[in-house]
Amino acid sequence: MANVRIAGTGMTAFGEHAGRTGRDLFAEAGIDALEDAQLDPDDIEELYYGNFMGELAEHQGHQAPLFAEAVGIDAPATRFEAACASGGTAVRAAVQAVRNGEADAVLVGGTERMTDMGTAGATDGLSIAADDLYEIKAGMTFPGAYALMASAYLDAYDADADDLAHIAVKNHDNAVVNEKAHFQSAITVEDALEAPRVASPLGLYDACPISDGAAAVVLTSESFAADHDLDAPVTVTGTGQGTDNLALQDRESLYRTPAAETAAETAYAEAGITAEDVDCAEVHDCFTIAEVLATESLGFFEPGEGLTAAKDGKTTRDGSIPVNLSGGLKAKGHPVGATGVAQIAELTKLLAGTHARSDALDDPSVGIAHNAGGTVATATVHVLERTTEVDA
Repeated sequence: MANVRIAGTGMTAFGEHAGRTGRDLFAEAGIDALEDAQLDPDDIEELYYGNFMGELAEHQGHQAPLFAEAVGIDAPATRFEAACASGGTAVRAAVQAVRNGEADAVLVGGTERMTDMGTAGATDGLSIAADDLYEIKAGMTFPGAYALMASAYLDAYDADADDLAHIAVKNHDNAVVNEKAHFQSAITVEDALEAPRVASPLGLYDACPISDGAAAVVLTSESFAADHDLDAPVTVTGTGQGTDNLALQDRESLYRTPAAETAAETAYAEAGITAEDVDCAEVHDCFTIAEVLATESLGFFEPGEGLTAAKDGKTTRDGSIPVNLSGGLKAKGHPVGATGVAQIAELTKLLAGTHARSDALDDPSVGIAHNAGGTVATATVHVLERTTEVDA
């Protein structure tokens, strides 16, 4: 099984890109990734592409060949859709293709255009990741769904909802120096607690923004990287995916995410590591409660203990396991199809020492990317390791 190197990364700024098309955004990210890898479009043998709702946002289906054309790639192109985990599933498929010897160089990326839909339109579009028959027709939206999950968690562990504010503060603080982040401003605990409620117990600062953006990474085999003298010090050593029932009513628990637990177990086993080996993580914090559930599913904390991790300083920059040094979805932004790929790009820079927040880490070697779809009916987890020396 071939090792999979990350040879290049590219990402647009996340935020509002009025007047720009999805193909334009992806061209920027994809070309930047190729230039970072010092490769040409002709070197790419496959394009794997994540997108959730291009048909709704841009009236554009069949995006993969269109977006390959935008980057100048003449190779098989495939689109992956798994709601907010679309990018993560595309990365997983690309890793498997390189491992299996099907391709030596793959561009994997994702894009979403959402802000032109407006808040109501984007909320309605995102809702199709839920069960139409039993959730959408009953008026369920994702703020409401995650509010139910948060309420169940708080009830189960007799916990304080105010602790969620510390997660929002941490992630906004991390994003201040991230030039690609949607929000680059700090907030206080008081700001978060006094903000309008979106769906109780979740307030405005508990929710990620509606964002436009694109991200891309170049994955290669180890032999290809060596033959082309590529600077690719980070390797994907583990990948996993899990699935749960789509509708919340069909779950065994509203405050556990077994899809993420399964994905983590698989990824850890492939990489030959445990949660204790992880130096940093980028997790899917579409809402602050989602970061709590993610960190517990990844094994960083026991069930019921993840809620206070930010408050206690365990997941902050100087904590034992820094989480979302990029700002996460909460502050960096969440252009849905791009998110899972952007996590890989951020972690690659963190492990290579080229990230704006690299100074928070002391010689890191292992990072984890956790990408979730919907209310975590789909989850992917990837283990990234720094496997060659990098310049100080």
